Amino acid sequence: MTNSTRAGFVALIGEPNAGKSTLLNRMVGAKVSIVTHKVQTTRARIRGVAIEGDAQIVFVDTPGIFRPRRRLDRAMVTAAWGGASDADIIVLLIEAHRGLTEGVKAILAALKERAGAQPVALAINKIDKIKAEKLLDLSAQMNAEFDFVKTFMISAERGYGVDDLREWLAGELPEGPWYYPEDQIADLPMRQIAAEITREKLTLRLHEELPYQLTVETEKWEDRPDGSTRIDQLIYVMRDGHKGIVLGKGGETIKGISTAAREEMSEFLGRPVHLFLQVKVRPNWLEEAERYSEMGLDFKDGD
Repeated sequence: MTNSTRAGFVALIGEPNAGKSTLLNRMVGAKVSIVTHKVQTTRARIRGVAIEGDAQIVFVDTPGIFRPRRRLDRAMVTAAWGGASDADIIVLLIEAHRGLTEGVKAILAALKERAGAQPVALAINKIDKIKAEKLLDLSAQMNAEFDFVKTFMISAERGYGVDDLREWLAGELPEGPWYYPEDQIADLPMRQIAAEITREKLTLRLHEELPYQLTVETEKWEDRPDGSTRIDQLIYVMRDGHKGIVLGKGGETIKGISTAAREEMSEFLGRPVHLFLQVKVRPNWLEEAERYSEMGLDFKDGD
């Protein structure tokens, strides 16, 4: 790569469920970050890599910023701000129909303290949910609150405005060599991406029953001579009752989750996958440093 190339880090920040993971996947053009309708599903700072012309944009997809209550929450919020402080550009994503919420006000207050010289752009997402004049009012209101370098109106889900945002980011990044090989889309180890895929399927299937009291770890990974991959994963839950919910009647629930996860892993890896899931009860996993390392978080950040 010559010096005519550009490369840099872009942090996507916002409240839980603002659409950061959907936007990241749209920008990168592949499913890198777990997407669900549940808040708070992104735990680790997953980076997606997008190529735009001569620029390589490395996205830091931070956990949603919210008021932390437990150790895991505190570690996630610390990771979010850590991701933002390391970035060349910060993009604040807000939901058009929710507007300037208390949560967004808190993020703006923190940005004023933390952003320093970093440029901060505003992306108003889900623009198809409100009328155009309301959108202009919201944009004016947000820009009165904070000095954004640029404002974008987008729909991450439908793709509106996303190309404009990506092109602008590419032009703003510093000149320099690329950080990653061209064919690499995420810097999470494949084992962790596989764990995220299974966790997404669990979250979607179990809805309100077990939202954050479970975690998934890839225990073994074996690429076989026949071109397939065997993946063994452990699902940790906090109580015996939770184990029953994950397994379901006659093992139906876990079978459905396993099938959905295996299909997506096969598609992602481009090879057949044999997936084996086991559910284990670990009452204190939220207090175990090792579980945090698996998620790319720092246990001490929860103090």
